[in-house]
Amino acid sequence: MFGFQPSRGGRSRMKAVRALFIRHGAEGTAEGRSLRLLREWLSPAQREQFVRKGYFEVIGSDSGMRYRIHAGASVNVCELAETGHRKVGMCFMPIGALPIGDIMLAQKIALETCEGEVLSLARRFAPNGFHFRQARPLG
Repeated sequence: MFGFQPSRGGRSRMKAVRALFIRHGAEGTAEGRSLRLLREWLSPAQREQFVRKGYFEVIGSDSGMRYRIHAGASVNVCELAETGHRKVGMCFMPIGALPIGDIMLAQKIALETCEGEVLSLARRFAPNGFHFRQARPLG
């Protein structure tokens, strides 16, 4: 029906998902365009991480700490311990009703350029698996 075979490989599967996404016009929506822009701003390693795991990691500009940005618009950022485990969750986002990709891109840029200001504004919470479940592939 869609002109492709399902595959067990993650990369092939994501190509199929992206083809479906494009075929149904989703890339023409605000959310689709925002996710395309986010993918363009991610490094190849971050893009692969986002596609495979539903999150990508960034390094803070001031402290050098690692942060994980999960797919979502709020309660989707966490600071990582040196072991890679979630240490503390943070909630911060730009003002306005923006598509998910734009919010995640703003979070990425903010942590990479003005980490101290972000940390002074962010609301902290104890992270658990519930906050960071991947509901749908966005990468």
